[in-house]
Amino acid sequence: MRNLIFILLAAVSVGIVSCSRSRSHDEVLTIAEGLLHTDTDSALSMLDRIDPYDLKNDSLKAKYHYLKGWGHLRQNRSMIGDSLISFAYKYYRSKDMVRDVRSSTASAWYKFWVGDTPGAISMFDSIVALKGVADSLLVQTLRIRVLLGAAEYQGRELIPLAKRLVEIETDSMRKIEATCMLVSAYENVYLPDSALMLTDGLIDYARANRWGDKQFLFEFQRAQILAEMGRNIESNEAVAEIFRKSSPDNGAADYLHLQRAMNFLNLGDRQQASRELALADSFASRLRSDDDTYYRSYSNLLHVMIDFKETGRMKLEHVNSLNNRQRERFNRMKASQWESERGALQQQSRALALKAENEHKTVVILVVAFVTFLIAVGAMWVIRMRRHRERENEERIEALQKMVDEFNADSASRAAGAVDHLASLRRAMLQQLGVIKMVAETPTEQNREMLRRISSIDGETDGGLVDWENIFEIINNLYSGFYDKLHSQYGAVLNNKEEQIIVLMMAGFSTKEISVITGQTTSTIYVRKSSIRKKLSTPEKEDIVAFLRKELS
Repeated sequence: MRNLIFILLAAVSVGIVSCSRSRSHDEVLTIAEGLLHTDTDSALSMLDRIDPYDLKNDSLKAKYHYLKGWGHLRQNRSMIGDSLISFAYKYYRSKDMVRDVRSSTASAWYKFWVGDTPGAISMFDSIVALKGVADSLLVQTLRIRVLLGAAEYQGRELIPLAKRLVEIETDSMRKIEATCMLVSAYENVYLPDSALMLTDGLIDYARANRWGDKQFLFEFQRAQILAEMGRNIESNEAVAEIFRKSSPDNGAADYLHLQRAMNFLNLGDRQQASRELALADSFASRLRSDDDTYYRSYSNLLHVMIDFKETGRMKLEHVNSLNNRQRERFNRMKASQWESERGALQQQSRALALKAENEHKTVVILVVAFVTFLIAVGAMWVIRMRRHRERENEERIEALQKMVDEFNADSASRAAGAVDHLASLRRAMLQQLGVIKMVAETPTEQNREMLRRISSIDGETDGGLVDWENIFEIINNLYSGFYDKLHSQYGAVLNNKEEQIIVLMMAGFSTKEISVITGQTTSTIYVRKSSIRKKLSTPEKEDIVAFLRKELS
């Protein structure tokens, strides 16, 4: 039974540990870090199950916020809620090269998300300028830096960064993207020759690999560069070649006609420019439907320029149209930012809900465990008490058996003519307990029933096991009035139970035998003996009976 209880407690303990925290925070973070580059969604899902307020150690805090921020960066998620990425960046500075670079990269990207684009660019520049860092570690940072610079229409400061990115990119598609951004950088600083040379190389590469869509885009970009160089006729020929290879109503027909409109306007042919612009608007309304903000930002400007050349004055409606389009674009950007912030808040809300759910489960598990523990303790207490009673019963049976054996031996002595006062006392005691008859009628192996039968005796003893008046009289006769002297001198100090114990000790009964006769446990007899010793002021090492004999003589 005890083993079963221990097994039950162990199972509950294991259940609590496995349910409330199946793995330590450090182990979960280590697993998430391993998954971050192969299965970012699973890694972030594991991180969402951790309450950052439970992380008391700075190393765990830094690791958590670093992994969270780097995961959001890899998936291009909103980083509005990753303000503590700066804690990780400061913690890993000059400690761990990999985490230092990645946490600082995520921190720089956070600056961009909160609207500090100059601060983000400055931080990216400081990271890519680090010495002794492997290209494989810096490529992600450099990629973001070049992309951000292209979005900000940077030119001269972007060119060396874009060149370096082209050199260290190992993936062919990534290398082409880096080359395209280098082309944009050349265009922004008006180096069209370099841009055209790179674009021609991209067209040849796309043609060799049969990338039709990529070739289409690169040839369109070539037409735009030719226009920037003032080679408008060649630009028109390049657009015509694109139409010839694809179709008149391809997916970029509006932008192709828009480019030709710009070319004709630069050539001074306003009528042809107007016709091309009308065709561009027609295709845009059909291809872009309502999502034509980017296209309109160019077409409206051309409309204003053509009208001005034809009439020599500006129309307010065109200016308003340009302004409204820009405002619309700004509002969309703000809406996108608000949506990102709302997503971050929802993510925090989900994390709090998950924390509350985990706490609720923990409370339920603790309550169940506590109830189970109480049941187990109660069961152990019952078992212990039962065994204690069984042990006491066995001791009583043993004492009774000893008394019976001694009585039988005394009977043999009496048959031989010997006289023993103590044997007479034992005989009287056993007769009162009903033991002699019980032992005679009950087989020895059934002695365990003795106590139950003794407790049911109800005769001349008024429900007790012993007639103490008779016993006291026998004691007085055997030991020169010992009981009367004891009661006379110490009756005010001792109670009835203690007098009974002293009388039995005087008659030579052992502690176990006294326990059986008085119906008390052995431990209770020991306690009462200690009380007797204190009440009689008996020295600690002196025998109580010997002390009383001297005091009462």
